[in-house]
Amino acid sequence: MILTALRVSTLTARRAVPVRCAARRFIQTSQTQASANGAEAYLEPDGNHPGVTSLLLNRPKAKNAISLRLLKEFQECLDTVQFDKNTRVLVVRSSTIGSFCAGADLIERASMTKAQVDKFLIDLRRALGTLENLPMPTIAAIDGPALGGGLELGLACDLRVAGHAVTKIGLPEVKLGIIPGAGGTQRLTRLLGLAKAKDLIFTARVMTAAEAHQIGAVDYVSDPDTTAYDKALQLAQQMTANAPLALKAAKQAISRVPELGLESGLDFERASYEPLLHTKDRLEALQAFKEKRAPVFKGE
Repeated sequence: MILTALRVSTLTARRAVPVRCAARRFIQTSQTQASANGAEAYLEPDGNHPGVTSLLLNRPKAKNAISLRLLKEFQECLDTVQFDKNTRVLVVRSSTIGSFCAGADLIERASMTKAQVDKFLIDLRRALGTLENLPMPTIAAIDGPALGGGLELGLACDLRVAGHAVTKIGLPEVKLGIIPGAGGTQRLTRLLGLAKAKDLIFTARVMTAAEAHQIGAVDYVSDPDTTAYDKALQLAQQMTANAPLALKAAKQAISRVPELGLESGLDFERASYEPLLHTKDRLEALQAFKEKRAPVFKGE
């Protein structure tokens, strides 16, 4: 029996069980308050840009290296935001300028048992899978080094924006005797193709923002004297002006492309399209067009 895209989405949502999120106590507070309370990952709505929420990484002294605690709080934030109807676009970024994510915390890793390492990798895979499958568009604002697991985190987002002055973007794992283990071999290859992915991973080359943009590893580079977050906000504003349900359906249809043949993909696109015809937002869009005004979408 073939399920429509809407029904599949509904079933998935019913199966997902939100967990208690440490970010809940921070989501209505300022970044300063959240940092003071010691959260290593937390959610923060942008008060000046309704519909935009940031998921901030907050281990500035460690360049946001992924610790056991950061990973746990990151997952809790994702479990919270996926059910937040007020979030139309999620921006993943650092709480401090000049950082993004330097990968796994190798100092902490050295003291971990094999069982702990195995669990960490499973949990990291789950977190990046959750990030990749969020219903709303996601943007990685890379304002500092994105190495190893840090770039893999960025690859799990829909779009990547790098700061103009960023000089360290890459997957250098083979220099450490391993390979990318959080989706790098898979997501980078799907993004760039076999040859370019092999080139970057085999050479362990670390790129500047301009080089990463040229090869397609990032989608935008910020203008000089501006940050990746500034550019990410510009993109987010363009997205939040559109109908939330349409954004969700578009992401759903596009994300299935790698796993579907053309005819199956066209069927899935139609299944994603049909439910939108009967939404209040669709009627609002038609009325606004008729009245020559901007539509006011409510995600209904």
